[in-house]
Amino acid sequence: MEDVFVARLMSTALHTVTPDTLVEDAAQLILDNNISSVVVVDEDNRLEGILTTTDFVDIVAKSQPKAQTTVERYMTTDVITAGAQDSIVAVAESMTEHGFHHMPVVDEEEGVIGMITTSDLAAYLSQTGKLARS
Repeated sequence: MEDVFVARLMSTALHTVTPDTLVEDAAQLILDNNISSVVVVDEDNRLEGILTTTDFVDIVAKSQPKAQTTVERYMTTDVITAGAQDSIVAVAESMTEHGFHHMPVVDEEEGVIGMITTSDLAAYLSQTGKLARS
């Protein structure tokens, strides 16, 4: 996995919402697109937070949101990010250390440019034969 960078594996077809998006609209976006997270951005595409399917489990279990509740209330705001030229080894270590499954990829000028997930890393490992064979 040496010299493999995030840009090679990240997804660039992002689904984004703004902090004032209704929770039910974000949930529908996730369902309609068979995805497991949406990135929350401002009008300049700057990262504001992330909302994942795990967050929705917490929302339903703990809060039972009322109609007209916005994403801003539930999104994770202390988001750890990656850069396109970060090593996938470093990103995988960070994801493991923090228990993440999603890590937004950001660029200082362009804002959010992609998403790297544990599924992306697993797919790479399976395609390159890097997994130990039993």
